[in-house]
Amino acid sequence: MTNIEPVQGTESDPKLPANSVDLILMVDVYHEFSFPYEMTEAMVRALKKGGRLVFVEYRKEDPKVNIKLVHKMFEKQVIKEMEPHPLRWVKTLEDLPTQHVIIFEKVDKPAKGDKPE
Repeated sequence: MTNIEPVQGTESDPKLPANSVDLILMVDVYHEFSFPYEMTEAMVRALKKGGRLVFVEYRKEDPKVNIKLVHKMFEKQVIKEMEPHPLRWVKTLEDLPTQHVIIFEKVDKPAKGDKPE
């Protein structure tokens, strides 16, 4: 493949160029970050306006999800942790049997309380 360029990030910064990415997909990884705030800040900086930040995380709400508690997140928890960032919650897909797919979009300013109750 010729259209792939590896980028070596750090614990707190993926080292992606600003305003260069349309989509960042994180599958069962956000809860593993040593520096989640800093990493999110850097990822959002890398997103183009309107770019999407997508979390796929095991449902902490569902006791039937047979995985260690440390690997699960509440949907509300993810939304709350994104509030300080210039992101707007778009929607949460519940099509997967054990995971949420939580989708945010980069906006001009932080969107507090964007998700309806």
